[in-house]
Order: sequence, then structure tokens, then C-alpha cells
Amino acid sequence: MTIKTALLALWMAGALAACSTPQAPQTPQTPRMPVPVHDQSALAARGFFYVGGSYTGDAQHQVMTGQIYVEVLVPKTVRRPYPLVLIHGAAQTATNWMGTPDGREGWADYFVEQGYIVYMIDQPMRGRSAWHPADGATRMFTAPVLERQFTAIEELGDWPQAKAHTQWPGDGPGKGRRGDPVFDAFYATQVESLASNAETQRHNQAAGAALLDRIGPAVLVTHSQAGPFGWLIADARPHLVKGVIALEPAGPPFENTVNATGKARAWGPTDVPLTYAPAVASPADLVLERHAATSPQLASCWMQKPPARQLPNLVGIPMVVITSEASYHAVYDHCTASYLKQAGVAVEFIRLQDKGIRGNGHMVMLEKNNLDIAKLMDEWVQAKVR
Repeated sequence: MTIKTALLALWMAGALAACSTPQAPQTPQTPRMPVPVHDQSALAARGFFYVGGSYTGDAQHQVMTGQIYVEVLVPKTVRRPYPLVLIHGAAQTATNWMGTPDGREGWADYFVEQGYIVYMIDQPMRGRSAWHPADGATRMFTAPVLERQFTAIEELGDWPQAKAHTQWPGDGPGKGRRGDPVFDAFYATQVESLASNAETQRHNQAAGAALLDRIGPAVLVTHSQAGPFGWLIADARPHLVKGVIALEPAGPPFENTVNATGKARAWGPTDVPLTYAPAVASPADLVLERHAATSPQLASCWMQKPPARQLPNLVGIPMVVITSEASYHAVYDHCTASYLKQAGVAVEFIRLQDKGIRGNGHMVMLEKNNLDIAKLMDEWVQAKVR
């Protein structure tokens, strides 16, 4: 069946249903949205598998925990030497990469068109990767939190850069708010996730390492909460990670800011141990000093006091931290990049506005110019990954 034929079939099915079935009244707040169908002519095959995990519990009542669901897309012509592994952030699943809440093409299809094999995961204990009560408490982002942090930040965000936000899809005065069909479609995708950042990182490091053991060398693409996973998986499998693209990774080192306060990420870019040289027995071995902010709009950064301990397993792996113009991450992502660089990591820091990509918030893969950002990522891989 061709794409044109499929679209016609969808239209006819909708038309017949409209003729034969009484329809509930539509309100102006809930207009009918088109069924998103994207051209997948570049796709040769797709499939899924599970990897990682272990049995837990007594012998008569064991369950598997820690495994991840992995979806794989294979292009008709593989033109990129290494696959991409796309790892979503908090409250999200692999649907982040499959399309946008207003029905446009997502990053998975775009990267297949560029010739990448694409792997998308649901984090352990998330989405299609089973959670059990013994795995620990979960949390759910409320709709008001997402409005303030992701979708209506130009009005609700309380950090200096928020006013520059222009790229969330939708129209009208309710754009980015509950009742707007695009926001509602986005919020419908949100799921419960583990409350413990440390446990989340431990499980994702183990599952990510198991995935690379199965598929071989790859480039990791992480977003938000998943940022530390990139450093941790590379620490565990440095010979299998060919590059890391960290989109607004969880940070900054050692503390929370903007959306929370207090100590966090005791190992610098992570909440759980990384390999340092000289060796670090506990976070207390890291001697820190505060570096002053260079602008009123930026956070000050905790850095190591020289001579800085290095992150030897990350040395030599090309990495990039990408930050948007209007996100709350614009306040502090430079701290994460600077800390990694001080520790010997070959990391580049890119602010999207410096590349002419303006107005983005945190959910860059879903916003109106999402493919411009994907193109930048592809160009970075081609230039830096060998």
C-alpha cells in the first residue's frame, strides 16, 4: 500500500464513521486533530526486542526487573557508520522521537532518512519496560509543571531567558496550556517514572551497557534526565560509545538550581559513581571551588580545585552539550560542559541561538523547528565521530 493509498483509506474510514455513528459535540477547546501519518519510504525494516534485566525475589515468585524495551528502525540504505541510541528524559518514553504532538515528523524518521539505524528505548521501569512495586516509588509530572517548564514558558517561566520562547507548536491564546489540543496530546504521553535519580541512573547504566553489548558501537543521544546516562554508559563501555549528544542534560554538577534547590549529583555530572583518576573512594574526595557567573543570566559553577581529577573512561569520546535559547537549562548547562572539559573530556558546548536556531524551550525534539536541530546533530556526528 502506498502512502497516498493509506491516507485515502484513513480519510474514507473517518468519513464512513462520521456517517454511521452519532458524534459527540466538539467544543472549541477540543477540535478534531488529523491522524499523524508520516512518509516512511526510507524505512526498510523495524522491530523490537528487550535487553538487560535480572530475576529478583525468592525462587517461587521471581520476576524480571531492569530490562528495557528497544525499538529498532533500519533504513533501506545505511549511510552512517554507527547507529543512534535515543534515550528519553523524565516522564517520557520513546514516543518523544516518533512524532510531535501536532502531528509532524519526528526525529526517528528523520534520522532514518539520513541513513542511520535508530534504536529507541523505554527506560527501565518506564512505559513498555515493566515496573514492579518493589522497584521503588514513582512520580508523575502535573500539567501545571509542564506548562511552566516546557510549553508556556514565555508567560510562566521565571528564569531570564524564558521570554525568548517561540517554538512550542499551536496557535491562539491558549497555546501551551491545558485545553489546547497540542498540549493535551503532549500531556497524554506522560507516564510515571522512578522517583530516585540514583536508582534511575544505576538501572539505565546497566541496561544501556547490555544494549551496546548486543548491538555494538553506537552514538548515544540523551535528553534531560538521561544526560547522566550518557556519561555512565560511556564509563562502563568506553570502547562501544562512539559519541554522546547530550541535549540539555540534568545538571549542573553538585547542586540543583532554577526548578529546585539543594545538593544533587554528588559525583559531579552524576548521582552515582564515575571512574576518576586519581581514584575517588567517595564524593568527599572531590575538592571543589565556586566559579563566579560571567553574566547575571547565568549560574555560577562548582568546579574541581586544580589539579582536577580526570574522567579517564570518557577521554577521547567526542561529546557535545546542546542547549536551547529559552529553556531553564540556558542558565546552567555551561557548568556541566565546563566540568567535563576540566576533567579531560572532549566536550563541545553549543547554544542553539549561536547556530541561528532561535526560540526553543526544553522539549526541542517536539517543537516547530525540531528538524533544524536534528540536522545540526547529524552534521555534528559527521564532523566529529570516527
